[in-house]
Amino acid sequence: MNMQQFNTLEVQKKNYVGWIILNRPDKYNAFNEEMMAEIKDALSYFKNDKDVKVVSFKGTGKTFASGADIADLQKMTSLDALFPSMQPLYDLIYNYEKPTIAAIQGYAFGGGMELAAACDIRVATNNVKFGLPECKLGVMPGAGGTQRIVRLLGEAKVKELVFLGDVLDAHQAKQLGFVSEVVSQDELDETVLALAGKILERGSLALRVSKLAIQRSSDIPLEVGLLLENALQSFLFSTEDKQEGVAAFLEKRKPNFTGV
Repeated sequence: MNMQQFNTLEVQKKNYVGWIILNRPDKYNAFNEEMMAEIKDALSYFKNDKDVKVVSFKGTGKTFASGADIADLQKMTSLDALFPSMQPLYDLIYNYEKPTIAAIQGYAFGGGMELAAACDIRVATNNVKFGLPECKLGVMPGAGGTQRIVRLLGEAKVKELVFLGDVLDAHQAKQLGFVSEVVSQDELDETVLALAGKILERGSLALRVSKLAIQRSSDIPLEVGLLLENALQSFLFSTEDKQEGVAAFLEKRKPNFTGV
């Protein structure tokens, strides 16, 4: 499968990790329609590439991502806002069947913070700043800031970010559980690859259905969630990966999961 050429992204593969690198540094990696369409294409490509087990998002320059391009925002109508492009894209990332890691450096404001929130795991360099400044423009967070980030940080903290314009640094974000690790810039890629290596030791089917159960847990009653968990566990017990995982443990060897 040949990888297409991208105008707003750098798309790479390294050690079973597919990298989607936002590449509009002159615009602080702001999202426009072309970038969002290209991210969808890159995700589709990596979904069908069996060698890619984990997908990581990163930004070029001094910014992870700064959200919507203000020039595009100025032209948007109420109808455009009712049927947005960014929210469905982030839903796609949130529900993506392969694990995702946000490799965050510099600034992650607005849609950049929301992109990080849509990923499964977040790693930040020690110079990162997070914020949701949309109300300064007379609009509001529109790609998960008032919903997905609330589930991660809690209602009170998100109100501080939105109402007061507060900014979280990397260490505050780690204390709040928003990021898993804070590292130096030189350690960022290496840390992502190390996390991906740990993920690779798990069964891909088990990861996929576990992700589904975890992400639905806040949307459904506990009793329904436990039934979902039980049903998914029952499914996993019918797979070859379950047989291989148990056998490998008993035989004191590494499992060879095949995803079936």
